[in-house]
Amino acid sequence: MPATHCSIRFPRLLLTGAAGGLGRELRVRLKPHCDVLRLSDIADLGVAGAGEELSQTPLQDRAAVLRMLEGVTAVVHLGGVSVESPWDPILQANIVGTYNLYEAARRQGVRRVVFASSNHVTGFYRQDEVISPADPVRPDGLYGVSKVFGENLARFYYDRYRIETVALRIGSSFTAPKDRRMLATWMSYDDLERLVVASLTAPVVGFSVIYGMSDNRTKWWDNTSAGHVGYVPQDSSERFRAEVEAGQMSLDFNDPAVRYQGGPFVRTGPFE
Repeated sequence: MPATHCSIRFPRLLLTGAAGGLGRELRVRLKPHCDVLRLSDIADLGVAGAGEELSQTPLQDRAAVLRMLEGVTAVVHLGGVSVESPWDPILQANIVGTYNLYEAARRQGVRRVVFASSNHVTGFYRQDEVISPADPVRPDGLYGVSKVFGENLARFYYDRYRIETVALRIGSSFTAPKDRRMLATWMSYDDLERLVVASLTAPVVGFSVIYGMSDNRTKWWDNTSAGHVGYVPQDSSERFRAEVEAGQMSLDFNDPAVRYQGGPFVRTGPFE
């Protein structure tokens, strides 16, 4: 069942990256909040359901992205490369594609974007630190660098064109945390929905950055500065702690993935 109930209803929402893991979750969860949900991905989106429109649009195709945003009220942008990978795919999807999306939003009159950034924009902070969105970025790879670009682009489009963005530095959103790192980074699917809907419906967001996490006991991120968005997580990784710790009894503190918040991303690559 949907986790969030809100009286605001959008005429047409666009969800990019709708064929991905989080996209499939939000495809179901966002439909009650709009009259029409336009779904975009380069992967197969299946058959359109009631109140759905499908758009198989490459983000690097500027003209196609402009058409994709026609008639759209707000955007939830999950599309692009979501893991560390060689530079060229990241460049096309996350750099060129994000520019195309914001420029299309400007030209089509879209006023609110929820941008899926990542905790990997600060992945080289240590796991014994607590940071906030005000701290300098420390990306842990090329993927993280691309999300830093996206956040800066979103800030520019707010400052110059007043397109509001909530940049979500998403942690680890799965059914359950998979390891001890995720006891800090985990976000339930219900809390993901709460976060996205709050970001879409908060009266004024300007350019805001918020970490995507549940109300976990272990915390690396302080979201106090994003209180105006109104996101209140209801779930916690704590109920999984005993099982997770039993499956990962010891940690190798010489492993950078154990020392740094980015986990395995800090030692992924090179790809040549």
